[in-house]
Amino acid sequence: MSTKSNGGLDLTTAPLANVSLCEIALTKALSRPRHLPGMVCFYGPSGWGKSTAATYVSLVHRAYYIQCQDGWVRKAILVNILRVMGIHPKNSIWEMTEQVCEQLAKSGRPLIIDELDKLVEKQAVELIRDLYEGSGAVILLIGEERLPDKLTRWERFHGRILDWVPAQPADIEDARHLKRLYHPELEVDDKLLGRIVSASRGSARRVCVNLARVEELAREAGLARVTDKDWGSRTFFTGEAPARRIPDARS
Repeated sequence: MSTKSNGGLDLTTAPLANVSLCEIALTKALSRPRHLPGMVCFYGPSGWGKSTAATYVSLVHRAYYIQCQDGWVRKAILVNILRVMGIHPKNSIWEMTEQVCEQLAKSGRPLIIDELDKLVEKQAVELIRDLYEGSGAVILLIGEERLPDKLTRWERFHGRILDWVPAQPADIEDARHLKRLYHPELEVDDKLLGRIVSASRGSARRVCVNLARVEELAREAGLARVTDKDWGSRTFFTGEAPARRIPDARS
């Protein structure tokens, strides 16, 4: 995404595939018939751009957005939601729950909860169901690849999901978009972009790292355009640590 005005993002920028998926999922929930459930789960591996997508759609739909932290339990969740809402939290958990529900219902704005896996591990997901039941608000849940399986333990929660939306791996169109966004002066041929996508194994984050390495090569070699031939046998960043070479003590 572009870092321009309007909350740090350029909303005119053509979105990545997962931004579009996240936007469609939230829009579907917002326009659903009222008798249907209003929670949507957007899930996928780390690095696939889910949080970027969440940030984008939160601006488009003026959603309340929180990204959960490891140490959060029920009180911390509520305090942080109320902080995003600009509301001073009351003392008890039940009072804060009422505050959040009241604001969601009154504003009609959706709630986006990123890194939901951390709440599942703390067994705090029933609090999210309470917020949904108490407000009727649309809630977009974002987490890792196994999040749908983890939520099956809470049948009452699981049964209130309108849709499960899997994030998609970055493709060459995403790579082109990321190059235009972060390296607008750099030209990269499609064959090299294809290799970058393959080596990055679906991760938009790794695509960005590899594009930065290509730009570094272009700068060092004085190239305006980098081809697959220019890159040659150089390695790509795959996320794997290189094998450590320990000198033979006998040498």
